[in-house]
Amino acid sequence: MSKVKVAMVGVGAISGIYLENITQVFKELELVGVCDLIRERAEAAKEKYKINKIYDTMYDAFADDEVDIVLNLTRPYEHFEVTKEALKAGKHVYTEKPLGANFQEGKELVKLALEKNLMIGGAPDTFLGSGIQTCRKIIDDGFIGQPIGAAAFMICRGHETWHPDPEFYYKAGGGPMMDMGPYYVTALINLLGGVSGVTGITKKSFEKRMITSQPKRGTVIDVEVPTYITGILNFDNGAVGTIFTTFDVHYKQQARFEIYGSKGTLIVPDPNNFGGPIKLFTPEDGEYKEMPLLFDYKENSRGLGLADMAKALQTGRDFRANTQQIFHVLEVLTSFEKSSNQGAYLDLETSYQRGLPMVSNELHGILD
Repeated sequence: MSKVKVAMVGVGAISGIYLENITQVFKELELVGVCDLIRERAEAAKEKYKINKIYDTMYDAFADDEVDIVLNLTRPYEHFEVTKEALKAGKHVYTEKPLGANFQEGKELVKLALEKNLMIGGAPDTFLGSGIQTCRKIIDDGFIGQPIGAAAFMICRGHETWHPDPEFYYKAGGGPMMDMGPYYVTALINLLGGVSGVTGITKKSFEKRMITSQPKRGTVIDVEVPTYITGILNFDNGAVGTIFTTFDVHYKQQARFEIYGSKGTLIVPDPNNFGGPIKLFTPEDGEYKEMPLLFDYKENSRGLGLADMAKALQTGRDFRANTQQIFHVLEVLTSFEKSSNQGAYLDLETSYQRGLPMVSNELHGILD
């Protein structure tokens, strides 16, 4: 079995699940090397997962002729520079979300990839899991009738109480919409299609935050980005959605994510996860009924989008977490603050057409 070879740049908190899944789950991927500014992290990954190479710098990874795809797991405000340099070196890139810290960065990367005939894919790939894929089939098969609207909420008090290095969540490229919004917007457009325009109201509730987690307990962070964001999305199909994200509110449970149709309402699972539960309400039933999961990958399958991109590289088909998608999501995410600042409804420049749904394969870890 031929394998697509990957170099990982950034071995921080999110890397653990990628390392596990690339080396243990996805059979058509091979991790050939890792790189991190803190070399001890790369050394620990090399030893635990039996990786062949540690790159001294990211440029060494980009220069490695053995590498097909660079996996960019750096901090959000570093995504642009790492992806740009990898593309310039002739490598395909799969990046953690978001594509860039702002829309202009995304534009530059998409232009460069097109010029060099290279692929950019990106997180989140949770929409490829059994939860969102089952919801898509329920909607596409007409169980809720004509989609009318949606409501998605991500409510929490921020990451400084538990994350070991939370400063970047409050700097350019961070904040609740750029951090968690990609999961919700990606799920929404996969369920309902593209967004034609948005309206937003945003604010910073607190100018400073204090870290209460170790090892930086007591450090005060300057907040540079909005942390309370409400947006309205106008979908191409006529549906209207609401999205709310915040790092400012004490909240005990998972907030709701619902799709409304002419014949029923669908409760969508947390799009930060790959599985369920999913609940469907119709007037005929008179109550919510839990729906069975109809697709594979209900466990934490981060790296699924990378594996799908690798399969596309092998076969020539399109991939699902593709450039069109992550660029459209980036424009949606960044347009709420622009709308708020301008006090106006904004038409979007990008467009989006849904890709293929997932296809079940009896061989777990091998894509169609």
